Amino acid sequence: MAAINYSLVARDSFSTLAKRSNWAGRNAGVMVVFCVVFVVGVGLIGLWIYKKVLARREKRQSHV
Repeated sequence: MAAINYSLVARDSFSTLAKRSNWAGRNAGVMVVFCVVFVVGVGLIGLWIYKKVLARREKRQSHV
């Protein structure tokens, strides 16, 4: 007598119940905009941190 593998049955029934849609694949332009905004934002934050560190170094060296 063959045993029924209930984990396979549960996985198959769950995959039919919870179909996932690929939002990023359907909206590629939006994802590109998000990525560009993220890269520009990280660049601006990095530039701001660099300027703060540079000002701190200059202030420290002027006191010595």
